[in-house]
Amino acid sequence: MACVRVVASLLIALAPCTIAQNLPQSDPQALALAQKAIAALTGGTTIDDVSLSAKVASITEAESQTGSLTLLAKGTGVSRTDLDLVGKILTEIRNDTGGFPQGASTYDGGPQQAWASQNCWINASWFFPAFSVLASTSDPTLIFAYIGQEKRNGIAVEHIRSFRYVPDKNSDVIVLTERVSEMDIYLDASSLLPTAFAFNRHPEDDATSDIPFEVDFASYQSFNGIQVPTHIQKLITGGLAVDIVISSATFNTGLSDSLFVISSQPE
Repeated sequence: MACVRVVASLLIALAPCTIAQNLPQSDPQALALAQKAIAALTGGTTIDDVSLSAKVASITEAESQTGSLTLLAKGTGVSRTDLDLVGKILTEIRNDTGGFPQGASTYDGGPQQAWASQNCWINASWFFPAFSVLASTSDPTLIFAYIGQEKRNGIAVEHIRSFRYVPDKNSDVIVLTERVSEMDIYLDASSLLPTAFAFNRHPEDDATSDIPFEVDFASYQSFNGIQVPTHIQKLITGGLAVDIVISSATFNTGLSDSLFVISSQPE
């Protein structure tokens, strides 16, 4: 699979700006909502890692397949999903801890296939809201904006938006990174539990073309005092692509860093 590292190439090839740049400021209302959402999700419990087990349906135009899914995350920066459909396993890993966000897939035990860098700037733990960008309000390079209260799928929601700002880079890199890292976050206006994340992915060789993705959360249940959405749906360009039903959740089991290693490097 050919992977053109658009963002990585720009970051390496373009020299940092010599003029000091002021970080944009997050909206205080957006920050407050994000912090309240994390409080609603965790109840103040410290979480180091999470392991989720689920049944899953993968839906395409050609067919619908069912199988099992394991979802692992360790903090906000790393995640792993292992999808087993009819005995063939697709593993996807995200790891943002090495100074530059990375992603890779492994098909049925084969070699890792690195993701294009423009697809690695969105929330690593997309399936577990307590490890989402909502938990990173102290990061000055993660900017939050308050969009407003609105109705979505018949429910009143608070709409906030986040994006990543990379300081001291060429203006083209700054603009592109903001674009590929932008995520819309919808919180139930009453409970402040997340109902959806919406963002774009991009073709492997084109960071400027958008493919709309959405992750919807429903049927929250308390596991050891932590709110976990037990029904998760992933939509691509408005159509249902993956339907996930969580059956169990465990926390703070000491997941090994070796589970999240990405050997491929951006080209």
